[in-house]
Amino acid sequence: MALRKNVKLELLKRVPLFSQCTRPQLQEIAGIADEIDFREGKQLAREGSAGREFFVIVEGTAEVTKGRRKLRTLSDGDFFGEISLITKLPRTATVTTVSPTHALVITERSFRRMLDRSPRIRLNVLEALGERLGATEL
Repeated sequence: MALRKNVKLELLKRVPLFSQCTRPQLQEIAGIADEIDFREGKQLAREGSAGREFFVIVEGTAEVTKGRRKLRTLSDGDFFGEISLITKLPRTATVTTVSPTHALVITERSFRRMLDRSPRIRLNVLEALGERLGATEL
């Protein structure tokens, strides 16, 4: 199931980390996003492990758990792991698919390479990150 370019752009545009990016910049980000199908029961992220990918669920559902407690269910258009593209902090929860799931996946490595090539995208991402951190109560 290959997505149309506009669908990828709309999904990425909703990610706060990319909120400052222009359409051409979103197109560049979309260019490094792989489309991957996951089977039901696939662990996409494990609590405490290093995060190296960012996911946008295109179609399907995944359950977010912390310890044995279910926190929420993710579905079409939801995303997680964007902070892993910037930091090397461990995952704060486990995410496991509960149905076959089609997702966009951006690896930390691809993202860092793109930022090295595109200083303007780097600046926009840092501005968006700063806004998010500024909105967080200390």
